[in-house]
Amino acid sequence: MSIPALFKGRLSIPVIGAPLFIISVPDLVIAQCKAGVVGSFPALNARPPELLDEWLTRIKQELAAYDKAHPERPSAPFAVNQIVHRSNNRLEHDLAVCEKHKVPMLITSLGAREEVNQAAHGWGGIVFHDVINQKFAHKAVEKGADGLILVAAGAGGHAGTLSPFAFVAETRQWFDGPVALSGAIGNGRAIRAARILGADFAYIGSAFIATTEANAVEAYKRMITTSGAEDIVYSNLFTGVHGNYLKPSIVAAGMDPDNLPESDASKMSFGTDASGERNKPKAWKEIWGSGQGVGSISKIVPAAELIARLGREYVEAVDPAL
Repeated sequence: MSIPALFKGRLSIPVIGAPLFIISVPDLVIAQCKAGVVGSFPALNARPPELLDEWLTRIKQELAAYDKAHPERPSAPFAVNQIVHRSNNRLEHDLAVCEKHKVPMLITSLGAREEVNQAAHGWGGIVFHDVINQKFAHKAVEKGADGLILVAAGAGGHAGTLSPFAFVAETRQWFDGPVALSGAIGNGRAIRAARILGADFAYIGSAFIATTEANAVEAYKRMITTSGAEDIVYSNLFTGVHGNYLKPSIVAAGMDPDNLPESDASKMSFGTDASGERNKPKAWKEIWGSGQGVGSISKIVPAAELIARLGREYVEAVDPAL
């Protein structure tokens, strides 16, 4: 396994904070990086598009100031998520802004693009691509991705269906580059398990929804803290791609979570139309994504406090038989 130099000496625990649609904003990213995990956000969260430049300026300035004040424990790097599916009409603009700021890491989703990887490499950045199966994993590496994010069963958002045990093991048969594992990781023991399986990083999203810095309504945060694995519904209705969502939010929207219709995958929607506005009815804002690891999240806390807990649990996670 090979961990890029970008991360060395800058992580308190081997964790990448997943980019959460709407929820991941500079406040959360900066808090994550200062606490020693990779903070990330989707470029599409910056609306209008011109806001992306302001966000990146702020993130870089605040982290640089932190690093100057804490040279003994510098902040973790940050990442920007780019939806590289052809339906994203902002990609060219957002990539140009990332190039301007020399963003250290891109997380790409929904279709590997060689030209995107080459662009990032051109300004000195690295690219991790998220995948749900071996077909997409091979394609991502063939097109120049530096690392893989294995989105296994139980992950929040656009999740896969493969067991993390099988997914990591099969990937490691042919890929020795950096790997992050996603799927129901909500405590430090799960982070340790991801490392034991052969992943370099745990990829955590849902736990960060229930933080004070997250851009989520209070009811969403509370629902994260009161839900468990059985409260997660796997459906492609809401974007055209299968993902995991909180059952109580579906019920609150007046729908039957046990009888959801199938969506037409050819009409995928990732939150924008040609004008950059939401192209789903406003009710869809109440359909809240989450992974099956929410049972480990019991209260809303600052991101630094959550990361400290994960760190303690990670250190304490040893085989009791040893």
